[in-house]
Amino acid sequence: MTVEERLRRRFGRAVGQYRLIEDGDHILMGLSGGKDSLCLLELLARRSRIQRPQFTVEALHVRMENIHYETDTTYLQDFCQRLEVPLHIVTTSINPPPSARPEGALSSERTLHLQSKPPCFLCSWQRRKQLFNLAQQLGCNKIALGHHQDDIIHTALMNLTFQGHFSTMPALLRMRKMPLTIIRPLCLCTEDDIRAYAEEQGYQKQLKQCPYEHDTNRTDIQEVYQHLQQLNPEVRYSIWNALEAAGKLVEY
Repeated sequence: MTVEERLRRRFGRAVGQYRLIEDGDHILMGLSGGKDSLCLLELLARRSRIQRPQFTVEALHVRMENIHYETDTTYLQDFCQRLEVPLHIVTTSINPPPSARPEGALSSERTLHLQSKPPCFLCSWQRRKQLFNLAQQLGCNKIALGHHQDDIIHTALMNLTFQGHFSTMPALLRMRKMPLTIIRPLCLCTEDDIRAYAEEQGYQKQLKQCPYEHDTNRTDIQEVYQHLQQLNPEVRYSIWNALEAAGKLVEY
């Protein structure tokens, strides 16, 4: 079986097993420009052309003004055009920390709380905010994110290690405060397969990488996970089965 066949099969199994996509869905996908989001968009676009389920997909790329990384938006536009997927590009920024605000400027308690968070959290929060806003403007009922199985397992280990609870990013999460459902159709796909497929397809890499990319707890957890794999090559399935048994992969 080729890498492409394996990705398609696992994508299809995830869609069916967790009921991620249904007839009439209007999906907005977060397109960062990395290998995971490019792969997801390609799989979604192809799936949207089959008879069932019937759904539509659009993509959003969020540009962050004051984080020094860069993606070739022309490449993303061409990529989406080939797949016949509408692309929306929004430019935003992370709010400056309290010390950088003009003297006398007032800020709410929630704003101060957010501004005290690390850049990765703020960037992710701002991107998610733009996704939610545009999804509601377009009348979308679902948001698709490009997290794969390794991301979900790493998050479970992070939450267990640093937060003291067993949880993760679910494959399907129905929002309580807005009529949106978050789906992660790559949840059964491995990062190794996605990386290999990206190389086969010649996906263009980002022009500049995020300066905070490797300065996170997630990087440390990835190293821990590699050690666990050396101890037990089946650890991926052990953790996944535990998440499944605990009902952590679907949240209504």
